Amino acid sequence: MTTVLPSFADSGLAPRLLAVLSAQGITEPFPIQSATLPDSLAGRDVLGRGRTGSGKTLAFGLPLLHRTAGHRARPGRPLALVLVPTRELAQQVTAALTPYAQAVGLRCASVVGGLSLRRQADDLRAGVEVLVATPGRLRDLIDRGDARLDQVRTTVLDEADQMADMGFLPQVTWLLEQVAPDGQRMLFSATLDGGVDRLVRRFLTDPVSHSVDPGTAMVTAMTHHVVHVDPADKPAAVARIAAREGRSILFLGTKHRADRLARQLLAKGVRAAALHGGKSQPQRTRILEQFRTGQVTALVATNVAARGIHVDGLDLVVNVDPPTEAKDYLHRGGRTARAGEPGRVVTLVLPEQRRDVSRLMATAGIRPESVEVRPGDTSLARVTGAREPSGEPVTIAAPPAPAPVRAPARVSGAGGRPESGTAHRASGRSRRPRRPRHA
Repeated sequence: MTTVLPSFADSGLAPRLLAVLSAQGITEPFPIQSATLPDSLAGRDVLGRGRTGSGKTLAFGLPLLHRTAGHRARPGRPLALVLVPTRELAQQVTAALTPYAQAVGLRCASVVGGLSLRRQADDLRAGVEVLVATPGRLRDLIDRGDARLDQVRTTVLDEADQMADMGFLPQVTWLLEQVAPDGQRMLFSATLDGGVDRLVRRFLTDPVSHSVDPGTAMVTAMTHHVVHVDPADKPAAVARIAAREGRSILFLGTKHRADRLARQLLAKGVRAAALHGGKSQPQRTRILEQFRTGQVTALVATNVAARGIHVDGLDLVVNVDPPTEAKDYLHRGGRTARAGEPGRVVTLVLPEQRRDVSRLMATAGIRPESVEVRPGDTSLARVTGAREPSGEPVTIAAPPAPAPVRAPARVSGAGGRPESGTAHRASGRSRRPRRPRHA
């Protein structure tokens, strides 16, 4: 029987880690942290299932740092590895762990596609203990001889189900074969489908399983609404929702639709920007920063933003195009109501989509409030805060970028060094899995 942790003070974590937690006002662990920390600190393999936004980063990050503290990595040979599916999630995890890593004297770096391969190789050769990586870029660096994983004693797979969805499992499998065979493995995932269960069976030894939330569970602070709308009324309804006070994420099915809607909203006076895999990494980083600061209030996104993006105080997610799978609905909705904050998920449904959306909600275990609206109805404002856009076109100025473009990739105890440049892809490789698309 495993122990449930009542407080971080009772965890046995290094005092310097406890001091950072206290300085950030964190005293009591979230359920996923309380459940997994006793086992992960003891060095056991852990399988953690919990919804997005449930506190998984510290659940694996704190024991990883605690167990790595006091060791020094050789050039190009990290001691701990966190694999994540997207660039944004890699940067978010790195930013979240940085103050804790600095407190115990560990160097932390992220390596992701879309940024300079050469500079990331330089960072690795300088030596880092904790490496946060997307599978494709890490494979590039290993193929070039810039990184080896044989000294990795703690390996984490975060959002493993999305890595499976994105086609990363062959690369993830290859990477796990490179790490120290007797090291600790921790796998965190909202679901165990898509081949994730095969990873668990092959690479985790006698794992302790913790399922804080069912695979389809959502927090009680989140409310769900289905808004039935006629095709002719939908564009006006979307514009009114996007013009609400505060920030919103609007999800669409393709990057072309996202770009078009962002342009339409800008023309109507809504401070909108599109975020999708067709944007370069520096562009995506700047757009997200504009969204966090309020320069952009309506983020029009594809599923690339359904994971790994945390924006404080985001209380509305709108499915302009309903997702086709229940887990996509859950991951989109996970951008709001994080860490117990309130939030709403609104799905716009055309008459021909009713049956599919009803089936999706049932699969997701969601019982939404349903309402039929016209653009001017008070019910639309009640559910979403919709209001009439100004009609005066606006332009979102891109923030000035240094030359060359830089984005954070390496952080050490002496402070972070920015990452620069664009991606370079190694060529002439053999015997490697076909590369899936990057998020």
